Amino acid sequence: MSRPLLDSFGRQVLDLRVSLTDRCNFRCHYCMPEEGMTWLPRSEILTFEEIERVAAVLVHHFGITSVRLTGGEPTVRADVPALVARLARLPVELSMTTNGSTLSRLAGPLRAAGLHRVTISLDSLRPERFAAITRRDMLPAVLAGIEAARSAGLLPLKLNAVLMRGVNDDEVLDLARFGRDVGAELRFIEFMPLDAAGEWSASRVVPASEVLERVGSVYPLEPVPGRGAEPAERFRYLDGAGTLGVIASVTRPFCGNCDRVRLTAEGQLRSCLFAVRERDLRGLLRGGATDEELAEAVEGEVAAKWAGHSIGQVNFVRPRRNMSQIGG
Repeated sequence: MSRPLLDSFGRQVLDLRVSLTDRCNFRCHYCMPEEGMTWLPRSEILTFEEIERVAAVLVHHFGITSVRLTGGEPTVRADVPALVARLARLPVELSMTTNGSTLSRLAGPLRAAGLHRVTISLDSLRPERFAAITRRDMLPAVLAGIEAARSAGLLPLKLNAVLMRGVNDDEVLDLARFGRDVGAELRFIEFMPLDAAGEWSASRVVPASEVLERVGSVYPLEPVPGRGAEPAERFRYLDGAGTLGVIASVTRPFCGNCDRVRLTAEGQLRSCLFAVRERDLRGLLRGGATDEELAEAVEGEVAAKWAGHSIGQVNFVRPRRNMSQIGG
């Protein structure tokens, strides 16, 4: 029988994010350094069996209800549908965050293996700008991946756009319109200080309030009630053309409702996206730890979870890992 997994403030954790790799087939400048990265040796990355075991412990001991596969880029991992098939045996909602560049061939196999839905990154609809942001001329492949996800039934489909002042903030309406047209929820994400180059500044953040004002002036919106622990505030188009989301991690932080933990590709448990400490689960897994000992390690780390990330405050401490290494 499961017991609640509670942090130090009594908040229940129900959502597990699992990073499958520390690498990506894009090099987004807010995610990975231009010169590339030194990849982990394969022996240091968790095996599918180890990932399945950690997920099973969290589900059966603590009642975790959602597992999301992230990266780097999760589809870079060889035979990822096999892992999906393993995790699909658990009583959870199983989803994936991906850049979408390989979904044209993987959407069907992932759905057949048991994946429920995907979230696809889409920071620009302009080919030249997309190539500049990702350092890959692959916008057509991503657009094909979006269509493949829809056709395979990986729904509801969500699209993530990280807005950066002076980079792509002039595409707010274009991106919102695209989401309406393809039947996906476009989610605008405020630029966070997890970029690989360390160039983040508050002046480059496009506030959620500005996004809502700009979109709402053309396509009137109303709030969707019942946000709960979701990171996105959701809004419904009054003309019935679907929904839009904003993730205001910087200007309207939602730390008090966060219900997730993260497992990095090499088996480090993080209680927060901005955590400055981690708990090594790989060492326990490979050292013969029992499921109960794994559960105790998870519970101890989550119980020490801090109140919030403090972005923009004098006491903010930037994590040593950037987004590609954590699993957003």
